[in-house]
Formats: sequence, C-alpha cells, structure tokens
Amino acid sequence: MKRRTALKGALAGAATIAMPHLARAQGSRKLSYLSWNIADQEALFKQEFADFQKANPGVEIEWLDKKGTELPAFFQTQLVAGTAPDVIDLQGALWVEYAASGALLDLTPYLAREPDIAKLYNPDYLASWQYQGRSFLLPFYVSKTLLFYNKTMFKEAGLAGPPRSFDEMLGFAEKMAKGEKTGFLTLNFDWLYWPLFKMNGIELLSPDLKQAAFNTPQAIEVLARLAKATESGAINKISWTGRWVEPNGAFAGNTVGMLHAHSAAYFFVKGQGRWINEDTLGVAQMPGYWATPTNHGFAISKSSKNPDLAWAFIKHMAGNRWATELARIRSLLTANIAADRAELETIRKEDPLGAAVLATQLEHTDKFTGDWPLPFDVQIKDAFYPEIQSAVLGRKDAKTALGDAERAVNRVLRRRS
Repeated sequence: MKRRTALKGALAGAATIAMPHLARAQGSRKLSYLSWNIADQEALFKQEFADFQKANPGVEIEWLDKKGTELPAFFQTQLVAGTAPDVIDLQGALWVEYAASGALLDLTPYLAREPDIAKLYNPDYLASWQYQGRSFLLPFYVSKTLLFYNKTMFKEAGLAGPPRSFDEMLGFAEKMAKGEKTGFLTLNFDWLYWPLFKMNGIELLSPDLKQAAFNTPQAIEVLARLAKATESGAINKISWTGRWVEPNGAFAGNTVGMLHAHSAAYFFVKGQGRWINEDTLGVAQMPGYWATPTNHGFAISKSSKNPDLAWAFIKHMAGNRWATELARIRSLLTANIAADRAELETIRKEDPLGAAVLATQLEHTDKFTGDWPLPFDVQIKDAFYPEIQSAVLGRKDAKTALGDAERAVNRVLRRRS
C-alpha cells in the first residue's frame, strides 16, 4: 500500500509521517521507518511509537509502508537519492544484496556491546542474518516450511502418517493421485522447494559459494523422478507454475494430499478450506527436517544520521513486550524466545491446530536450507529455476536441464566474483 500516514490525536508529537524527504534527512531527532506490507498493524505501531517517544522525548517517526512488489524499487530509489529510511523491514534474502553493497549498518558492534540482546532470540534464526561473519538484522517475524497433509485422503489411501523419506513422499503421492486428485504440492518461490533436493544430499553451490555443485548423478535422478511424478499427477503441476494463491488455493480445495509451504500458508488455506480442522489436517516436518526460512527482520541504513537512535528503535520493536503483542495479534512467531513461548501458550487454547503449525517453526531450526548468503540471490534463482521448471514439466530431460542450469549459474558466479 502506498501511504504516508500522519499519527495524530492522542499521539500528536509522538510520530510524524509525511515529512518532505529533505526534512526527513535533516534534524537530529527524526527517524524514518519503512515496513513491508504490514499496514494493517497501524494501531499496534501507534502504541509502539508512542512508547518509544516516552523514552526518547522529542523524537519524530515517519512510517512508510510498501507492498512487497514496490518496496525494493522504492528503497533503491531512496538509496540513490541519499534519503534512505533509517530503519527497513526486509524479507527473504534481499538484505544480503544491501549488506554486500554497503547499504546496511553492521550491527555486530552493537550486539557485542549489549550481549544480552542476542540472548532474546532463537540463535539459528538470528544467525540467518549474518553475512561474512557480521550481523545485519534483528528479527521482526519468522516462518519456515513444513508439510501439511490431508488426513482424509491419507486414510482413503491406507496411509497412517506423514512420510519419513523422499521415497515415501513420492510413494504416498502416487497412492493418492486418482482422477482429479493429486498427491503433492510445493511452493516454489524463494527456494521454498529446495528441501526436496537437500533431503537427497544435493547442494546448490560449493562450500565457498563460488561454483555450482548441483549437477550430480543423484540430482539427475531426483529431478527425473520429480518430472515423472508430475507427469503422472502424483505431483500437481501448479507446484511449478503457481506462486502463492494458486497452490494454496488448490490445497484448500480438498483434492491434494500434501502441501509443502511455510507456516503462513496455514491461515490462507484455513480461510478457504471449510474441511480443515484437527481431524482432517495434519502438520509435520519435511523428511530430514529440512526447511527453507522466509523471514522478516529490522535493518538500519548505513546512511542513517542517527544510527544509535535507530538501534534503540529496532531493539524496542523487537523486544519482549512488542514482539509478544505482534505475535498475539498476528498469530505468528517472532524468533523472540519469550514472545514465542507466550504466543504458543495462548494459541494452544484458541486454535490447537494453529499451535501445532507454529510449534514446527521452533523445531529443528538447525536444518535451514535455501538461505545462502548470496548478494546476487535473485540472479542465481533466475538462472537456475527456469531449467528445473523445464525438466519437471517435461520440456527437457533432467540431465540436459541440469547441465544448462549449471552453465547459467556458473556464468552468474563468474560475473559476480
């Protein structure tokens, strides 16, 4: 949403939105905060800003919110203009590009001076925002992939529980594929499908991240099996062509046995699928416990005129009190240990199935994959995924597709080395 919202009334003076860019870049007690498609939390932000202003008298806060499709371009424009927001909410791997280019403030010295801050958070989630040994973000809210499964379809196919291996997963999918029904769906953007490869021991890049490592006999076999399962209907083709609405909508339609998606998909699917309840929907980890995170975190612009004040602001936003409030209002997790513990206790009483979904987000957090610290992550995706898509949709054989993908990825790596 394009917006510049002025916080008025009872909070007059606590936050000022809609200042001209030049005015925003000047002044010693002004902060600008750019959030990522979370305009629905205006009421919460008003409280957080007012509370921060009490501890920091005279501070003015400009809040801007942009949709995910608009935020990167907007931030880039502000960087070029020299008016980058002091604090930015960044999602996925986009932060790495900005950290590598020097656009983000290194938070390592701040965390070293206040070691108790890091102790507030799940260490695996916090470590996922490190680049070249330096930390660049504090957690805002977090999510990772899991396996949802249709218990009714499992029972009809004679399946007792979730699959424990890649072979079982494909076998289960085949058993449930009948008529209009298919066995498996995955989200494919932001490397969310990568656990399918990782559980088979396949690495995208070499340990030094300088060369493609995925073109192996094992990878050829896995990709060929995914293509065969897609052709047979065991894997729904929307896995490779949809993004968010299409695969989640298909699973909500009660004709797909398993959905590999991150936790946010639960609330989308539940809102569309009347069939969903504790007796019909199961939740589990993917085989091998591998999961791809898709997190939001707070970063500070390197060009901020008030970096210490910005640091105080993100500590405030990500601290126990306000992280707990966000978790409660949004029914999500934040990587703040105390906040997430409180949210799980609450949601277990209100929505036991939702609690089971969120509980998976705090399990096996040492098994993240698809979150390589690559400042050219988008270019690697654009080089790799079209070839995988061609293979699973039967346009190329697996060996040819992986060979073409290897050459394309290595070209990107050579250009960026």
